Amino acid sequence: MNDLGYLLCVFVAMMLVSFAERAVPFVASDWLKKQKWVDDLGKFLPLAIMVLLVVHAALGAAASRVPSELFGSLPAPELFSIALTFALQWFFKNALVSIFSGTALYVAMINGCIPGLA
Repeated sequence: MNDLGYLLCVFVAMMLVSFAERAVPFVASDWLKKQKWVDDLGKFLPLAIMVLLVVHAALGAAASRVPSELFGSLPAPELFSIALTFALQWFFKNALVSIFSGTALYVAMINGCIPGLA
């Protein structure tokens, strides 16, 4: 097969797969609404994705930081910030306050702005 024919076949195959991926949820929506596992997945998946993103970001930030005398090679700023964010969210149920406080603590710890730790 020549290059132009191959490219056209690949292009058509990609177009059909892309169209099918977008059409299936609309075609199967009645069937999906009846499935219990879809409802369970809808309740569980957002939290699972957020946990994975937080763990990935914390490990990446800890790995990119040069080990210091203050924290060694432990991801202490990340762990303390995540714990503060979790605790504030648990007690006050205010995401803006929780995320802002955890971020502020992380930035303060990384820059050595906390008097007791510097």
